[in-house]
This record gives sequence, structure tokens and C-alpha cells, in this order.
Amino acid sequence: MEESNLKQSYNQFASDNYAGICPEAWQAMQTANAGFVSSYGDDVWTERACEQLRQVFETDCQVFFVFNGTAANSLALASLCRSYHSVICHELAHVETDECGAPEFFSNGTKLLHVNGPGGKLDLAEVERVITRRSDIHYPCPKVLSLTQATEVGTVYTPDEIRGAGELARRHGMRLQMDGARFANAVVALDIAPAEITWRAGVDVLCLGGAKNGMAIGEAVVFFDRELAREFDYRCKQAGQLASKMRFISAPWIGMLENGAWLNNARHANNCAALLERRLADMDDIRIMYPRQANSVFVEMPEPVVTLLRAAGWHFYSFIGSGGARFMCSWQTTEQDVLQLVEAIRSATVATGGVI
Repeated sequence: MEESNLKQSYNQFASDNYAGICPEAWQAMQTANAGFVSSYGDDVWTERACEQLRQVFETDCQVFFVFNGTAANSLALASLCRSYHSVICHELAHVETDECGAPEFFSNGTKLLHVNGPGGKLDLAEVERVITRRSDIHYPCPKVLSLTQATEVGTVYTPDEIRGAGELARRHGMRLQMDGARFANAVVALDIAPAEITWRAGVDVLCLGGAKNGMAIGEAVVFFDRELAREFDYRCKQAGQLASKMRFISAPWIGMLENGAWLNNARHANNCAALLERRLADMDDIRIMYPRQANSVFVEMPEPVVTLLRAAGWHFYSFIGSGGARFMCSWQTTEQDVLQLVEAIRSATVATGGVI
């Protein structure tokens, strides 16, 4: 492949999953590759990664590593529910729209009840209405409230909003689970200690994302209430999530956490998205759909502009969230990438008759 074509393949904004492995994660895997190491998580790397996460969250949490976010969310929710329970989530939540029924499958039938709310966030009044509208035996008993942080449309729950969700859950005897595939982006956006938007705000279980933040694979399921983690290791094994060479999933967390790379990566991605938002906000015929708070920008564009951009090789999703086009920045996105995209949108708008 010619160098220009190779470079263009990087100039895409479809997903932060498209980015490669960041140097810190790569180096940690290389270091862990030396010599023979015990298998199935009984190794110094996994123990060290767990301890790093306990330091980050300032509590003696129980940590498990799985391959991907689908497993993390589905197994975590299944551990909190029985088959006749229900999980309440936003209608745009990843567990509702993009997990192929995995939460229901791994919980043997737990039902997902979705509610709406502005900006991708749960409307707690609507949540309470769903919880209380029925209490008879014919209705799946609400057991878990699931938040996505940052949300599927790039907004961020504030500490007060999370505390409100936690208080609501406790009032009705429910648990609070957080899908944190882009949790690092939310921490940076809020400029707050991770503990303040998790267990101190009422979160029982966090599914902490690594792949979207610069790792190859691997998510951490963090139980802040150790009792809830009872026999979770069996769930992981049964679901095919117990890695034999666990050190290659856990060691990158050490490289990401020890020197703050996980937050630096998220900060860089957020800043690139902020730059993109500023440049696009000045254009006619381009409308920013949601306030940019994390590392994604959602915009409405004329369909001819969308068609021209895709024909020119730009990659982005238009079905995620509630319509529009999503441009996602990652640790590997550069300012030049963003400016090239802005110029491509500008040119496409002019070419299709728009005025900028």
C-alpha cells in the first residue's frame, strides 16, 4: 500500500476502536512477554493491575478482566439479576441497541426496559415511573439501573446526576451498574477523581473500557461491593472470558494506569473532538446535535454532503444515536486529521450548493 493510501486509512472518524495500540499498552505487553508466567490470571501482572485499579478508585474493589465490552456489560448485569428481573436503561444505551441480546442471553431472560431522556441521559422521573407503574407478579421486577458514561451521544453524567440515580435505585431496592466503555473520557471531561463518579455516587459495578482508550483488547469489571462479585469468576469461565494467558489482557492496564496514560489518551481524544466542534459550529448547513462533552461530535449535514464525504473515503457512522453523523476521535487522532476533515466537509458543502 502506498504511503498516501496508508495515511488516508488512518484519517477516519467512525470509531475510537479503529485506533491502534498506544505505546504504553504495547510496551507493557512486551514486558509481560518475557519468560514463563502462570496462567488464568494467577500471575504477578494481573495482581498488579488489580492493585492499580484499587488505587485509582481509592477502595478495595474486586476486579475481573474480560475480552470485550459485550461480555463485561452482559456478565455484570447477569450477576445482579435473576431471570425474572429487569434492567432499566436509556433507549440509546449500548446494552439495548448494540449487544445483540447478550444481556438477556447471559441472564437467562432478564428483560431490558428502556426509557428516554434528553442528551442520551436517563430522565429519572421517567425511570421512577417505569419502576412503580406495576408491582404484580406478571411484570418483570426492576432490579438494576444501568447508566452509560460517557453516553452514546457523547454527553457526560455529572456527579449529582449519578448520585441522583444511585439514590433512586437504593430507594427501590435496586443496584446501579455503569457501562464505562468511555469512562476515561468522562473523568477527563469532569476533571474529577474516578471515585467521585462511581462508588461514592452509588455505583455498584463499573464496566471499565480499555480498547477504546488505546488497548488492544480487554475491559475490567470492577465490583465496588465485593459481595456482589461472589462466583463472578465462574460466570467468566462459563462464558469463555477466562483468558489462559491473562497477563496479556491485564498487563496493558498497568502501562495505562501507572503514569496516567489512560487519562492522557482520553484528554487528547476529547481535545480533538472539541477542535472539530468549534470548526464545524461556524459552518452554515451544519448543525451540532448534542453538546460535545467527551470525544464524539454529532452533526446534521445535508445528505449530498454525506454522500460526497463517503465517496472521498471518509468513514463515519450515521445510525448511532438519534440520526445525524457521528465523528469519533481517539488517542491516535491528530489535529491535522481534524483539520483535513473540516476542510473536506467545507469543500463538500460548497460543491453541493451550500454556503459557508
